[in-house]
Amino acid sequence: MISGLTSQDLGQPDYNLALNQHQSYVRALKACGLELLELPPLESFPDSTFVEDVAIVTEKGAVLTRPGAPSRTGEINFIHPVLKRYFPLIYMVQPPGTVDAGDVLRIENHFIIGLSKRTNTEGARQVSRFLTQLGFTTTQIQVRSGLHLKSEVSYLGRGYLLTTSTYQDEPEFAELQRLVLPSEEAYAANSIQVNGTVLIPSGFPTVKSLVEGAGFNTRSLYMTEFEKVDGGLSCLSLRFRLE
Repeated sequence: MISGLTSQDLGQPDYNLALNQHQSYVRALKACGLELLELPPLESFPDSTFVEDVAIVTEKGAVLTRPGAPSRTGEINFIHPVLKRYFPLIYMVQPPGTVDAGDVLRIENHFIIGLSKRTNTEGARQVSRFLTQLGFTTTQIQVRSGLHLKSEVSYLGRGYLLTTSTYQDEPEFAELQRLVLPSEEAYAANSIQVNGTVLIPSGFPTVKSLVEGAGFNTRSLYMTEFEKVDGGLSCLSLRFRLE
């Protein structure tokens, strides 16, 4: 994990501290009522802790992505047999398409696919086709800043969107209540709502106030070591409910 890809200049992660932070994350998900399957580490793939990027999971089926960083392509071979336990229907993005699921934002039964350095037009086209076949609707937008779309935007449920100022006027989000973060707390735009509780990174008081002001319970988690390698709260798990 400490050798993972990064666009940050925050120093090398502390491995033992990262393990502690990851275990706090695991405990938080369990406290929110989730049943967890913890996967074994893949030492050959230092970015594989960010398991969200390799698959899009829905109650109707799953899509295996094809990560935009070539060093991550092999992760698909390990997540595929795991997902087969839960999903009889699995689509797969094919070359030359590339997709990081960190660019795929679900808002109820609609998916917004961000076009970024990691997700290209062909990959987005394939994902859109797969999701449409599963009964969802999709649109595409350009990722204007940050590594992924969900680096700067999170849907919290109940019509609330947590966003940086970059996307506060985005037409795709016009029907949502937008909670706009100050630039110094932009990292916390990647938060996740789990069974009514919003997990947010520790150290961002404005975000905490905004989310609680919208009527959500919150739980704060230290994510400093994952931030150093472009990771956020959503990146560390694949969360789904089966029909």
